[in-house]
Amino acid sequence: MKEESTDFIRQRISEDLATGKLKGEVVTRFPPEPNGYLHIGHAKSICLNFGVAEQFGGFTYLRFDDTNPEKESDEYVQAIIRDVAWLGFDWGDRLTHASDYFQKLYDFAEDLIRDGKAYICSLSGEEIRAGRGTLTEPGQDSPYRNRAVEENLDMFRRMRAGEFSDGAHVLRAKIDMASPNINLRDPVLYRIRHATHQRTGDTWCIYPMYDYTHCICDALEGITHSLCTLEFEDHRPLYDWVLDNINVNIHPPQIEFSRLGLEYTVMSKRLLQRLVEENRVDGWDDPRMPTIAGLRRRGVTPGAIRDFCRRVGVTKQDNVVEMSLLEFCIRQDLESASPRAMVVLDPLKVTLTNYAEDNETLEAPWHPQQDHLGRRSIPFGPNLFIEREDFAEVPPKKFKRLSPGEMVRLRYGYIIRCDEVIKDFDGRITELRCSYFRDSKSGADTSGLKPKGVIHWVAAEASVPVRVRLYERLFREPAPSGSTFLQDLNPESMRVVEARAEPAIMDSVETRFQFERTGYFCRDSELENVFNRTVTLRDSWKP
Repeated sequence: MKEESTDFIRQRISEDLATGKLKGEVVTRFPPEPNGYLHIGHAKSICLNFGVAEQFGGFTYLRFDDTNPEKESDEYVQAIIRDVAWLGFDWGDRLTHASDYFQKLYDFAEDLIRDGKAYICSLSGEEIRAGRGTLTEPGQDSPYRNRAVEENLDMFRRMRAGEFSDGAHVLRAKIDMASPNINLRDPVLYRIRHATHQRTGDTWCIYPMYDYTHCICDALEGITHSLCTLEFEDHRPLYDWVLDNINVNIHPPQIEFSRLGLEYTVMSKRLLQRLVEENRVDGWDDPRMPTIAGLRRRGVTPGAIRDFCRRVGVTKQDNVVEMSLLEFCIRQDLESASPRAMVVLDPLKVTLTNYAEDNETLEAPWHPQQDHLGRRSIPFGPNLFIEREDFAEVPPKKFKRLSPGEMVRLRYGYIIRCDEVIKDFDGRITELRCSYFRDSKSGADTSGLKPKGVIHWVAAEASVPVRVRLYERLFREPAPSGSTFLQDLNPESMRVVEARAEPAIMDSVETRFQFERTGYFCRDSELENVFNRTVTLRDSWKP
């Protein structure tokens, strides 16, 4: 095993192995619904299911719960496959779908009808809900609860044959309408849906419900530990009832853990889909989205997400994790692996009035501590760009950048002094005229000068224009409400600037960089000459 058992699920599996309760391999499954893209919350479940199986020498199924054709698509299927693989997990030949078992699920349903444990109910959905009762009052028996077995079988087969319209009938389990657990009050097992399924086409027009489907699929696939989030805890008795009342020889235990909540975002696929459909974001892979596709496009690595999930851990207590923890994991992962580069986001022109040389080339490492990343060439000449915020005409106390009459070192270059400030008719600074000190070259400085600070820069003519997207948190509120989440959106969640970059980054095979003194950025996978900010160098975000 690759790591010690630490959480209650790993301890449970260790006990099952030690006591002989589990005699074979550990088998888990990740069962997403293909009705949207996966998000960071799903990553926790992915890491858990694949992680415990790997730890104990077992394996994991990637199984799609494709029982609702009206909301599912192959686009979502392919996106989920891509995301799980990108996170670094391998399911081998164990890619399955609930639809693979539609015939078996149907056959088990007929067995329940024959045994008098399921019946066709002709109440409307609203009538079924009204008759289910409350937490303090029992439900009412359906008037169709005591239909004869032969009639139920005949009607179920006619439902299967497409004779009835949507909502005309459902198949319900016959359990206990007075049960204190509302999930056991004759739950619906099958409903009619005349909708084309993304895998089975029009072969079926009745589809099984999730609580009926997933436990049977678990049993058919030999899952040893069915791991799910806490909202399914009250559904466990129904999971057990179904398996206890059909002819299967394995009964996987369902074990619940807390779902992942994250500040400044929402984890509901329904709400995320609204953001996409209402064009509040630019698709499921918008870098502001908490989707795995969005995080990938933003430049987050699989290692950072896996580290985040490890640090969050597995508990029985629902909690909301601070966004700063995810950002910390991203920085930790990128710090040693990302080349450094100089990119000026808000260019201010600098003219070196005494620079009489031909344009020259400076040499610098891609990373000060990672020699294996190599070195790059940096063009230098009389016309430069620096960050506008790195100059102050009237500097505040302890200002360690450029100001009139003061000196600063250009990163990997020379020391310069500001001699003159040029402004336009509106009083806006348009140019700084500076002197450079020829004997102050970085690495060979004999000037004896001691500038206050170091700033980054690019050569004006040799620099490359790039568009930089500065992403902030998608929501202003740490806990956006489902009812007001659109009002909670942060209008400053994306700012686009026209920047200037040193040319070496355009020729590099690397896609992720630390822009010196600015943050970590990733070359956009869809747009040319566009870089997305992955994360700032420190937690500086203010709501």
